[in-house]
Amino acid sequence: MLLGSQLRRLRETRGITREAAGYAIRSSEARISRVELGRVRIKSRDVEDLLTLYGVTDETERATFVKLARETDTAGWWHNYADMMPSWFVTYIGLENAASLIRAYETHHVHGLLQTEEYATAMIKRGMKDANAADVDRRVALRLERQKSLIAESAPDLHVVLDEAALRRPYGDREVMRGQLRHLIEISERPNIQLQIMPFSWGGSPDTASGAFTILSFPGPEVADVVYMEQLTSALYLDKDEEVTQYKEAMKELQSGSPDPSLSRDLLRDLLHLS
Repeated sequence: MLLGSQLRRLRETRGITREAAGYAIRSSEARISRVELGRVRIKSRDVEDLLTLYGVTDETERATFVKLARETDTAGWWHNYADMMPSWFVTYIGLENAASLIRAYETHHVHGLLQTEEYATAMIKRGMKDANAADVDRRVALRLERQKSLIAESAPDLHVVLDEAALRRPYGDREVMRGQLRHLIEISERPNIQLQIMPFSWGGSPDTASGAFTILSFPGPEVADVVYMEQLTSALYLDKDEEVTQYKEAMKELQSGSPDPSLSRDLLRDLLHLS
């Protein structure tokens, strides 16, 4: 998906048609469309031919695209859980795993990368009342596996604005919520994690009324940011500059309207004391 969106961006910038791009790699306009939508893989050789057609001569930039093409043939750890995830969420996990900066706004629950095992279990059980114990355990294991990236050598930066309402909405019993609050206090001390709590006292604005969203940024300027918004039965991915820019501005407003990470930890301690 990342590779396809960047190839589309290059093609459109140069004013080259899909038909001409398809001819350059001995293929069709329809295949170029599927490649650009991230629905089919593309060989490294074909990527290099397209880059030549699009006038990309910088070796570093070309290498970034070729590396992305090669990585599409490598199954990530999350594919072991693909049988229990919708395809649109498999895509998100792959993007999250590749990101160097994750910015998220959550309104109804603690962000998945920050959940404790007990909180995640309670949340999954509430959302999947008919699931058996084994299914719940696998979904919790997936969530915990995602969190390992935060302590990896090449850990991404994670900036989360969490609505105070999410902390007051109970998932599990009192001890589960207390454990979750303690975990947030502890993990927010990590240098790559910036957690801010948006208090009830901040009324918000029309720009932030659309609900939860995530902005994923990737290493190097060649790969554009992606906005992800989860829906009940699908997800929306945005990568057009004008759309992404609006969400970046919304995130800035949320961050500026919320207490800084240190004061947010104080708020978490107050909630823990009251719970």
